[in-house]
Amino acid sequence: MKKIGILTSGGDCQGLNPAIRGVAKALYDRLGKEVKIYGIRDGYRGLIEGDYDVMKKGDFSGILTLGGTILGTSRQPFKQMKVIGEDGVDKVEAMKNNYKQMDLDCLVILGGNGTHKTANLLSNEGLNVITLPKTIDNDLWGTDITFGFYSALDVATDVIDRLHTTATSHGRIFVVEIMGHKAGWLNLYAGVAGGADVILIPEIPYSMDKITEVIDNRTKDGKVFSIVAVAEGAISLEESKLSKKEFKAAREKMPYSSIAYRVADDIAKATGHEVRVAVPGHIQRGGSPSPYDRVLSTRLGAKAAELICQGTFGCMVGVRNNQVVPVPLSEVAGKLKSVPLDNDVIASARSIGVSFGD
Repeated sequence: MKKIGILTSGGDCQGLNPAIRGVAKALYDRLGKEVKIYGIRDGYRGLIEGDYDVMKKGDFSGILTLGGTILGTSRQPFKQMKVIGEDGVDKVEAMKNNYKQMDLDCLVILGGNGTHKTANLLSNEGLNVITLPKTIDNDLWGTDITFGFYSALDVATDVIDRLHTTATSHGRIFVVEIMGHKAGWLNLYAGVAGGADVILIPEIPYSMDKITEVIDNRTKDGKVFSIVAVAEGAISLEESKLSKKEFKAAREKMPYSSIAYRVADDIAKATGHEVRVAVPGHIQRGGSPSPYDRVLSTRLGAKAAELICQGTFGCMVGVRNNQVVPVPLSEVAGKLKSVPLDNDVIASARSIGVSFGD
């Protein structure tokens, strides 16, 4: 009898349930009644507190098209994992003890960057761990793609598409803020797919003079509207020269709720145009997973089951050159996959006149 624990950690996204389903169904197919699956509630919190239950085969039916996660999730900062709080709980020891209490053969963890740091920690502590790459930001090292990305891309692109009609009708400039604190993959792809005129991503610091130049040139050409797609982690040229401490202090003093509102205000002051802001926010992470993510999540989940049966642990199931392969957790944890400046999508966008504010 193999005993497998599954948890989802960090921010939710589309594709988590199909991935859970993929792992479970592939295990049942391979092992039949010789497998017991424990569902651990609310991510690492559940593993710390011992909040888990044995799942039934029927629990994995009807969830392929379901958004979110049936297991629940929470954010447990990696920096706090080895810190004993006021409750006196040693989180790492608690997780190890509950792993042993369930008598697990493997713990399957679905999550993004922070989740993988803790997964690697648990692997180094001697637990059998396999992870699946989840994040709409697509910024996880070691895999070409993460599930959740293309579903969020569909939503973000639809938002930009809809803004085009109202921007055209009223002759306005729209600034739309797309998720992505540290990497601009989602905003880059959504901006290109949605026909944005300016795309601002964290990897390319922007100059407001360059942005206003684009808008002024469009106005001279008789174009009455502009779409500026801004990643929530976009930074100005001036900010890029600050230290981390200085940058944090500057952002804390910023009199705007987010970067999109600052960009919009700066554009309005510089051009005299009417500017509106749209922030779709968590809508990008919600709803049913796209067909692409359903397929991707199923492939990753099925591969995880195969690795479990082979006894291959300490790895993330990633996609490289369209092949689903195990990637050592030591290569993944703590590494960010940023958009390279020579990315071909950036080059293609520039070639059709899209500005990146530089």
